[in-house]
Formats: sequence, C-alpha cells, structure tokens
Amino acid sequence: MYGNTPFADDGLDAETLSPEQRRRLKDDLSQVAERTRRLLPGEFVVGSELSSGSDGPEATISVRPPVGPVVSAGYTPDDPDVTITEDERTDLAQGLAASAAIQVKQALANHDNPTAR
Repeated sequence: MYGNTPFADDGLDAETLSPEQRRRLKDDLSQVAERTRRLLPGEFVVGSELSSGSDGPEATISVRPPVGPVVSAGYTPDDPDVTITEDERTDLAQGLAASAAIQVKQALANHDNPTAR
C-alpha cells in the first residue's frame, strides 16, 4: 500500500555530495560508458547521467540499440566516498553490451521478412 512512499531518509542527499565526490562518480560513469562503447558497434548510442533521486544521487548508464528498446543500469551509492570498482565497471559494461545485443537479436527475430535470399 505504501510501496512508493519514502517514510525514512536512508539515502544520501545529492546536494550533500562534495564537488570531488560528484566528479569521481561522474568519472566512474564515463569509464563504464566508454568500456561499453568499445564492446559495441558504432550504431549503438551509449550515454551516462548523474541525477538526484528520492534515495540520493542516482547514476545511470544507458544503451540505445539501433532497433529494440533502450537498456540501462542504475547505481545508487550508499556511501559518498564509495567508487564503482574496477570489477563493477567491467561487469556493468559487459552486462549492458550483452543486453543491448540481445535486444537487437530479439527485435530482428520478430521481423518476418528476410533481408536477403
């Protein structure tokens, strides 16, 4: 009944991040986006965004495949001094690239007409 109502303030306030913490989080996002771009052909559009959410800062990396829906991954830090680790960056990039490729495959599988005979 109250699933969307935040009664407790457990998250970080985006304004409480220092300029250094915001820069570090943006750098981490940029690195994930760049790794994802390297795994995909140029027809895929990759972007990242840092915004304020109800639970504090929200980091999002999105991939728009040439066909099919957008694929995205979100990250909400619990601690302002925590960064996205090297392993997490690799996992995020590989997961996003794989999900975007699957979206294209599924979108093309639904297409009845073959492109060549």
